Parts: sequence; C-alpha cells; structure tokens
Amino acid sequence: MDQNIIKKCLAASKEMRKDVIRMTYNAGNNGAHVGGALSMIEIMAALYLGVMKFNIQNPTDEARDRFILSKGHGVMAQYAALKQIGMITDDELMTFKKNETFLYAHPSMNPEKGIEFSSGSLGQGLSLGVGTALALKRKGNETSGVFVLLGDGECNEGSVWEAAMSASHYKLSNLTVIIDENRLQYDGPTDDILSIEPLVYKWNSFGWDAVSVDGHSVEQLLEALSVKKDKPYAVIARTVKGKGVSFMENNPYWHNGRLSQQQYEQAMAEVTA
Repeated sequence: MDQNIIKKCLAASKEMRKDVIRMTYNAGNNGAHVGGALSMIEIMAALYLGVMKFNIQNPTDEARDRFILSKGHGVMAQYAALKQIGMITDDELMTFKKNETFLYAHPSMNPEKGIEFSSGSLGQGLSLGVGTALALKRKGNETSGVFVLLGDGECNEGSVWEAAMSASHYKLSNLTVIIDENRLQYDGPTDDILSIEPLVYKWNSFGWDAVSVDGHSVEQLLEALSVKKDKPYAVIARTVKGKGVSFMENNPYWHNGRLSQQQYEQAMAEVTA
C-alpha cells in the first residue's frame, strides 16, 4: 500500500475534523449534524484522497467516479473533503448554513463543486446509485465507479434493501456501498431501535460481496475500497459517532447540536492534539 497516500489521508483527516468543528460552531444557534459527520471523516478522506477518480479542472468529466452521500445529514464531512482536494475554499466552507450559501445542511446538487446529487431523505441514495451504475454500464463506461455512503440506522429503510436486490440482479460490479456503522441514530442505539445485525451476512444474502473494517483506519479503508469485484460490494465501516471529541463520542445528543464557546475550544483542542 502506498505510504504517501496513507500519510496524506491521515493528515487530511485531522484537518477535516477541525473544519467540521469550525463549521458547527460557526453555524451558531442553528447547530449542525456534527456527530455523524465526525464518524465519517476517515471514510471521506480515503475516498477523496486515495480511491476515487476525478478531475477538478473538469468536474463533469464522464470518466470520473461518482459519489452519492445518502446519509445527507453528514455532509460537513464531504464539504471538508472537497476543501482538501481544492473544490471549495476555506472562505466558502465558513458560509455553511449561512444566507446565500451553496453549502446547505444537506447536499444540494452542484456538479461544478463536486456535489453529484441532492440527498437528505434517508433511504434514497442507494436507489440513485443503482440507477447511476446501471446507466454507466449501458453507456459502455466500464471504468467509472459509483460509491454510495449509507448510515447504519438508514438501513432500517426498506428501500435500501429493494435497491440492494436490484444491484445484485443487474450485476452492478461498478457499485460500492459504504455503511457508516456508528451504532447510533436520532432516537438512540440502532440495536434498540431496530437491530440490523449481522450486516455482513445480510449484504451477502442479497448477492453482494461484503467486508467489515475499522472505519477509522485509513489503511483498512483504502485496502477494502481498492478491491475490484465482479458483483456489487459493501464495506461495513465500524465507527464511533462524534469520533475525536470526548464529550461527543457515543452521545446521541450530538446527532444534531450546537457548540458553546467553551465546548468549541475543548473540541478544537482535542482534535488538534
């Protein structure tokens, strides 16, 4: 594995965590979905800095890979990644949730800025991914991949499994799903709300190849996301909601919260250390 890419992803992850905290604090009383964004950081870093093909000079290049954030409320992690690759500036990042911004609380389609699809209504992104992957194959594009990020709580939605069946039926080997398995959703632990375990076996039973990895290990993520398969592929990334900030980790309150100045200073100190 390329050690330079690993180092780049690790350095980017640290900066991205700081940016998520900055965006949350800057949003003021509006608050932000900070917990689920922090659990996604290494996934986003691995995808954008180590796996996906794209051309920032030509963002709509047909040869690019496509990314769909089905877990739309985690979008701050995507915005932070787009800053790392030069698609958006730091000044733009700090307009998050402000008037006249293009960086909304959920992604709004903006191909020129690297945002492929709008999302936010949970359970819909995999269907978009299936359609996109099928369209690429029917156009004869055998090199572009489609990556879809789901939340584990989102997998309670029946539409996820309808799309999973379709992907298997159409043999969409160009489709990869990453599940951010932080084990918490808005109402509490996923195991208490509606248990979805064992996830690897469930995806296998729907005709997918599936693997479980440490979702905060860029090495494991890069290795898993670089595998070429002859069927749809699911990477279950085991993560911690609020990762990196002690008072946020595994705390359902921070699904969507706002930061006081004292909390902001503590959070920044912890993610900077």
